[in-house]
Amino acid sequence: MNRPQIILIGAGGHSRSCIDVIEQEGRFAIAGVVDCPDSEEVSVLGYPVLGTDADLASLRKQYTFALVAVGQIKSPAVRIQLFDRLKSLRFELPFIQSPRAYVSKHARVGFGTIVMHDALINAGASVGENCIINSKALIEHDAMVGSHCHISTGAIVNGGVSVGAATFFGSNAVSVHGVSIPEGSFISAGSLERG
Repeated sequence: MNRPQIILIGAGGHSRSCIDVIEQEGRFAIAGVVDCPDSEEVSVLGYPVLGTDADLASLRKQYTFALVAVGQIKSPAVRIQLFDRLKSLRFELPFIQSPRAYVSKHARVGFGTIVMHDALINAGASVGENCIINSKALIEHDAMVGSHCHISTGAIVNGGVSVGAATFFGSNAVSVHGVSIPEGSFISAGSLERG
């Protein structure tokens, strides 16, 4: 069976995690990665570096699907810039889900979002575009996560919580049920968010 090819934008640690999820999901064949101009990488986990950000327009002539595979800790700015660039070039930005993750059929997940191994998104939850729902994260029932967020490893977004766009929610952080977290927030690892 011929699987559609996808390119990954970014060649760092998060890219390697994305590669693993995409390989496990089996829906796409990874054509290669795109890296920043000052990088000396020639391949990532055996996949070739196809060029730099400056080559995206020409790569669009060959590839339809792309995923932002740059991580997000201090700021989502690079991920947002790349996501907007890919959209402007009319790349298709699929939702990627590890086969070891659970996403309720009653949840909504936006384009360009990746749900990593052992993450859970429960009924009534909504996750925006270009998000990272990292390994073992939990998005509980009726929670809303805005676009361009990173919900880190082992984090718990409890029921009815609203997480504003472009928020970083640290590893093992927990939100109290029903709180509202403003756009652009930085929630420290291991913290309890009371709103």
